[in-house]
Amino acid sequence: MGSWHQSYEEFIASHRFETPTSQLRLMEAICERNNMKSAIKRVIKNKGAPGVDGMTVRKIKRYLKRHWTKIEKALLDGTYTPMPVRRKEIPKPGGVRLLGIPTVLDRVIQQAVARIFNRIWDHTFSEFSSGFRPKRSAHDAIRKYREYVQSGLRYVIDIDLAKFFDRVNHDRLLARPATRVKDKRVLKLIRSFLNSGVMIGGLEQPTKEGTPQGGPLSPILSNIVLDELDKELEKRGLCFVRYADDCVIFVASKRAGNQVMQRVSRFIEKKLRLEVNREKSAVGRPWERKYLGFCLTNSRKTPKVCVNWKTIKRFKQRVRGITARRRGRSLSQMIDELNQFISGWWNYYGKTESFNRLPPLPHRIRHRLRALIWKHWPPARRAYASERKTAKPVWVNS
Repeated sequence: MGSWHQSYEEFIASHRFETPTSQLRLMEAICERNNMKSAIKRVIKNKGAPGVDGMTVRKIKRYLKRHWTKIEKALLDGTYTPMPVRRKEIPKPGGVRLLGIPTVLDRVIQQAVARIFNRIWDHTFSEFSSGFRPKRSAHDAIRKYREYVQSGLRYVIDIDLAKFFDRVNHDRLLARPATRVKDKRVLKLIRSFLNSGVMIGGLEQPTKEGTPQGGPLSPILSNIVLDELDKELEKRGLCFVRYADDCVIFVASKRAGNQVMQRVSRFIEKKLRLEVNREKSAVGRPWERKYLGFCLTNSRKTPKVCVNWKTIKRFKQRVRGITARRRGRSLSQMIDELNQFISGWWNYYGKTESFNRLPPLPHRIRHRLRALIWKHWPPARRAYASERKTAKPVWVNS
């Protein structure tokens, strides 16, 4: 796969990408064998649903063995044309989230581009940005959140970007990468992914704005765009934490918070050409606002990270949905699904420092399972169990 003599690690090491002239062969680095193998491995590991062509991740290796020479030539010539993404809607609090699922082949190529872009850009990003970055996580953002509050900044400015991934301007999205990437083939490839269209109900519709959530390239592009916001906040000397498009700023008073909110919102709308959701954006106390599913306890000296009550409510709703009898699934299937959901939920929310809200959750799960087992019993057995439960002891009648 690929015939370029340098490995992409050697290419990266010999080109620090500090100057635009060092990137005229960036497409060759993207198509390099080791980079593509790592991209394929990552896509297969992430699994995911097929795109509009129906190809699954299991078939991608065999497909590339047959067609890689043709695909590589199209990439190097700048003539590669991606397929439209498949629209999928997933529920979220207050509405639905629109996902755009690229084909497996397009995901592999996007992953290969994202790997190179991470090497170019990641070391230039703000230390207060944690989303979609190597060796960083949402828990890092939460720890920083707590540190700021513990230092005495008792008000948070929660700025909500309205449908960032769906509405970000394409020209704005490409303007920042173009300052460092001078290989026009790469910029053309990224624009073709942005303009690939979306398949809805069997009909292809054009995409004039936004970057599809579901593609491996969208996270790094969003970080490149929002890094301009990070640099502006650092320039103004503000304390902040950003995870993807969730940004919070910390101040000492509500008056200062309202002033900063107006100024930063003006910068976002005029300079970045993004929309701020005025209804969801607010200045408040850290124990009143939710961030990445967590909040803080109201303690001046040692505030603790705890799971937000809305997150607990959604947990209960999800358990109720999994254990609903109308789904027509066996008890063992429901238990397997419950175990998978609870394991993922605990891996993320188990980092909480206050467990006061968690004890009722196991009781809720046991209650739902007992109800299911009771309903699965034959009527005669249920009647016998009910009779035994309500029957008087023998010694009462004697």
